[in-house]
Amino acid sequence: MHADTGSETPPALDGDALRRVLVEGPDAPYSSLEVVEDIGSTNAELLARAAAGAADRSVLLAEHQASGRGRLGRVWTAPPRTQVAVSVLLRPGAVSPTLFGWLPLVTGLAIRDGLREAGGVDATLKWPNDVLVDGRKIAGILAEVTTVPAGGDYSVRLPAIVVGVGINVSLTQAQLPVPHATSLALAGGSVDRDRLARSVLEALALRHGQWRECERGSGSTISDTLMTTYSEACSTIGADVRVELPGDIVRTGRADRVDRDGRLVVVDTDGEFPVAAGDVTHVRGVGGRWGG
Repeated sequence: MHADTGSETPPALDGDALRRVLVEGPDAPYSSLEVVEDIGSTNAELLARAAAGAADRSVLLAEHQASGRGRLGRVWTAPPRTQVAVSVLLRPGAVSPTLFGWLPLVTGLAIRDGLREAGGVDATLKWPNDVLVDGRKIAGILAEVTTVPAGGDYSVRLPAIVVGVGINVSLTQAQLPVPHATSLALAGGSVDRDRLARSVLEALALRHGQWRECERGSGSTISDTLMTTYSEACSTIGADVRVELPGDIVRTGRADRVDRDGRLVVVDTDGEFPVAAGDVTHVRGVGGRWGG
């Protein structure tokens, strides 16, 4: 039996409890955590805070986003308290920009981990930034990079990355933003948002830490462990796909692998070609395997 969020408002997130564990507890992975009732976009707000000096590993959750965003400017909204909408600010420091393309991918792994642990569902990843349950989108990821003043007496600017995630928790069929989406309630999973938020943030800290370690351990390239783990979790690999590129260019082929730059390598009759997340408009499963 699925939760009906159309008749009553789900409980608010317990920000104090989340802070005690994730900010104030022993070996806590985050520097700050705030829950706001209503906001335009958690990503936009954290980007502004980064420019104002917000610390690495700051977390912002919102009960409702009036203008939540996905890739390519798509709007991603839901009724209040029916999602876990969270953004994390990362100041990557010495991490090479060559690793930045992998950040949405390892974030997807963390969302999968959190959904399995706290949501009770088996999720897979659609390259580059969607999380699926039963072939339907349950979560989206948006990573945005900016540069901010380094501080001190020098006019040096350093990168800051905000990673935003929106997870559908208790949305009903009628409340879904697109037909090919789903929610934990519809998938038969747990709709405990406090437990899910904690589990996802713990998984994000672990996966983002592994991502940062690649700088030291693999010479500015993704580790074999992360690459293998992502490849095993990615349902795009091995599928027939239709890739829509800028300039109305469409190519179809088989998604063969994800390379060390985080690009999807597709094989067609002319050979293989890599597709970067920033270049692709859509990667769709041929025959309607996925939505948009």
